[in-house]
Amino acid sequence: MKKNICSFIVGFIFAIGLGVSGMTQPQKVVAFLDLFGSFDPSLIFVMGGAIGVHFVTYRLIRKRKFPLLHSEWLVPTKKDITPALMIGSFIFGVGWALGGFCPGPALTSLASFEVRPLIFVGSMLCGILLFRWVDLYLKLQK
Repeated sequence: MKKNICSFIVGFIFAIGLGVSGMTQPQKVVAFLDLFGSFDPSLIFVMGGAIGVHFVTYRLIRKRKFPLLHSEWLVPTKKDITPALMIGSFIFGVGWALGGFCPGPALTSLASFEVRPLIFVGSMLCGILLFRWVDLYLKLQK
């Protein structure tokens, strides 16, 4: 129960931050990606702030023997650059550029009751399901 409450609080704070920073506005994200047109550099400050906070807090938190809500640290150890990683990164980037959303801001934008975030999240869920089906099919082929 503590994990769920903490997850909700952290998610809520994250959603507020996305809204305040403008990350839920597709036109702002697209303008950030438009280097030779109506470039809007304001998201650089959002990213810089997030990276700065993470840089400091990660080092402080990792000094603990174990996390607050788990018995051990779950830190990724894989560093391989695989074709699946490259293809997934490409698809993510294309989706971000076309839709103006990445998953977090898209989910947060659902609260606006606009059609665009609904289409994006629906497409994202279809992509997740498609990946799972293809992945399962490939594993069964081995």
